[in-house]
Amino acid sequence: MTDLSIDARLLAPDNNRNRSNTPVVAVAAAALLLGALALTAAITWRQGALFLVGGGLGLSLYHALFGFTSAWRVFIVARRGAGLRAQMVMLAVAVALFFPALAHGTLFGQPVHGEYGAVGVGMLTGAFLFGLGMQMGGGCASGTLYTAGGGNTRMLVTLAAFIVGSTIGARHLPWWSAQPNIGAVSLIDKLGWMPALIACLVVMAGIYVFTLQVETQTHGEIEPGARTELTGARRFLQGPWPLLWGAVALALGNFATLVLAGRPWGITSAFALWGSKIAMALGVDVASWGYWQGARAASLQQSIFSDITSVMDFGIMLGALLAAGLAGKFHPTWRLPLPSLLAAIVGGLLLGYGARLAYGCNIGAYFSGIASGSLHGWCWFVAAFIGNMIGTRLRPLFGLTVERGPVPKPA
Repeated sequence: MTDLSIDARLLAPDNNRNRSNTPVVAVAAAALLLGALALTAAITWRQGALFLVGGGLGLSLYHALFGFTSAWRVFIVARRGAGLRAQMVMLAVAVALFFPALAHGTLFGQPVHGEYGAVGVGMLTGAFLFGLGMQMGGGCASGTLYTAGGGNTRMLVTLAAFIVGSTIGARHLPWWSAQPNIGAVSLIDKLGWMPALIACLVVMAGIYVFTLQVETQTHGEIEPGARTELTGARRFLQGPWPLLWGAVALALGNFATLVLAGRPWGITSAFALWGSKIAMALGVDVASWGYWQGARAASLQQSIFSDITSVMDFGIMLGALLAAGLAGKFHPTWRLPLPSLLAAIVGGLLLGYGARLAYGCNIGAYFSGIASGSLHGWCWFVAAFIGNMIGTRLRPLFGLTVERGPVPKPA
């Protein structure tokens, strides 16, 4: 995310090696193209288009090194706020696009709706656990997908545990949903879309300015962005992108999802589906779970390629693979220290379980929730950030690096 982030350093392009990995690029590009054509033929053209949107999101996440986990940790520990400021830009662009469309109810003749979750004990608990899991697992939902797709083998472990945790969370969700809550709250319905938009932009601007002040007071200057010798089209193809590019690209990608799917971008519901299908194949009576009653029931019987979230997740991983190939950075390492491996498993379980309780992850609940004008998106942000603060303190116990704190100013 920034130069202080260990996660970003692992992925940052090496300016001494700017050659693309042609075989990786060819495989990823062919898979995206052929996959889109196959989905168009077998499902609908929208499904094929959403697969490509996922690919674009994965490429954007990788090239911009746009994470949430490292961005929050760097601010917590080192008081560097570039990542948080980029998130506020992303959210500001998103609400400006989403709020008028959601208030109107249709886009280009298609009904659209936002992502809303009940604010209560279950949601806040889930967001906190997710935040804790972010630092243990080493990534959020989008971060897990794009780093795994880009060749980070540790994140494959996190992803597997993420799926298990999400499946368990689906099994327990009805109980958590019954705990005290105030229901879903739409700021657009409560305030009107324009007042709600202004209120959200004011809060985002406040967070943006706050991080600037904290970073300036701590370090005396604002940290420069990603450095590279590449310029123009070559930088666009090989990265690293400025964070601003990533913020705008993700907001536009989420809006494209709203246009094509009729609802915002999500990630983790697919993990619950994959895990439940595996459990069902092993003889577990998944269909009897409360989570899979009603509108979700059909998903268990259909192909995962009929599921929009699954298709976009596959696209994200292939898009990140394409980006890693273009940057010449696809170099998987299979040796993982045991403590780090344990943290990946524990973190993944917390991520998956927390995401189900909280009605989504950093994308479905935080990004898309706020973009939808849902109060639960803002509440998720607060609860997950607290979880990140505790998770950051736990990282050294598992041999995971934590950025250095600010150097005290001389008296």
